[in-house]
Amino acid sequence: TGIDIFTKQTQLNNMAESVQPIKCSALRKGGLVMIKDFPCKIVDMSTSKTGKHGHAKVHLTGIDIFTNKKHEELCSSTHNMMVPQVTRCDYQVIDIDDGYVELLDENAETRDSLPLPADEEMSDKIKELFDQDGEVSVQVTAFDGREQIMGFRQVTY
Repeated sequence: TGIDIFTKQTQLNNMAESVQPIKCSALRKGGLVMIKDFPCKIVDMSTSKTGKHGHAKVHLTGIDIFTNKKHEELCSSTHNMMVPQVTRCDYQVIDIDDGYVELLDENAETRDSLPLPADEEMSDKIKELFDQDGEVSVQVTAFDGREQIMGFRQVTY
């Protein structure tokens, strides 16, 4: 329908602002790349030799930074791939309630609540440290309107 097409186009326009093109041959293991519209960390990369009719091919294997799902892509080494502009910020935990974390940024302003990580071990450790002395900092990764707690540390003064 027309609304579905409009919604998809709006999503693509928003994503275009948060990615930048880079030649496939310039990508490196450990870097970030969009594979099938998912922001992924490159965990494996191999290049085939140039054939008599074309360019070298690059086989990329990446892990989605939010879901840890594996994605693969095969592209020409001279073609562009999109690299996501991911942001990472640290916030202090000021409350944990019903599976959500209230956060305080570096300007002492409160942030919208974020859900605790799906990783139960990480969630339990964040709750445990918060319950002990309340001094926990979390690292939030954000891309294209999606945010997720990816790490934590105990704050010591």
